[in-house]
Amino acid sequence: MSKRIGIFGGSFNPIHNGHIALARQLRMAAGLDEVWLMVSLQNPLKQGRTDLLDDQMRYLLARLALYGEEGIVASDYELHLPRPSYTWNTLQHLCADYPDYSFTLLIGGDNWQGFHRWYRAEDILREFPVVVYPRSEADVQMVNAKSNDRVTIVNAELLDVSSTMVRQRIQQGRDVGGLVPTIIAPLVRRLYR
Repeated sequence: MSKRIGIFGGSFNPIHNGHIALARQLRMAAGLDEVWLMVSLQNPLKQGRTDLLDDQMRYLLARLALYGEEGIVASDYELHLPRPSYTWNTLQHLCADYPDYSFTLLIGGDNWQGFHRWYRAEDILREFPVVVYPRSEADVQMVNAKSNDRVTIVNAELLDVSSTMVRQRIQQGRDVGGLVPTIIAPLVRRLYR
């Protein structure tokens, strides 16, 4: 029987407790064996960011943060693929390298809103299950309006934390305790100061 893997991509700049809590919930709700937090390159739809920490450092933080976490794995797979980084290409490479695994794409309602602009979006929907976690009631209505039988909505409990919030608090000299895993908090404070 093939292993069922959820691909949860993001910049993880930095990874925080909300990412981890969400990955746990999605793993259970979608019946996945593992969730791979896929540390991504610069999002082709978000060019021009200047606050993005080095790729390998973001991956290292994710690995440290997930130490001992059952069924949730930090992955630098996409960092080794040709650029630009498109989800379709990543999924194709994963299928070639892991033929015994099945892959499910995990995305937020905000990403689903712009999904039609993704490279080969229709191909992704035809070949891969997509699990969407809405961030608002408007997201739920929009997902229902645009979805098909390959799209599943998972109403996950979202923590009120974001990578932007973590970076801003550090810049303001405020504590990030409770927002990021304790094991990486000192490193995050130093890297984003």
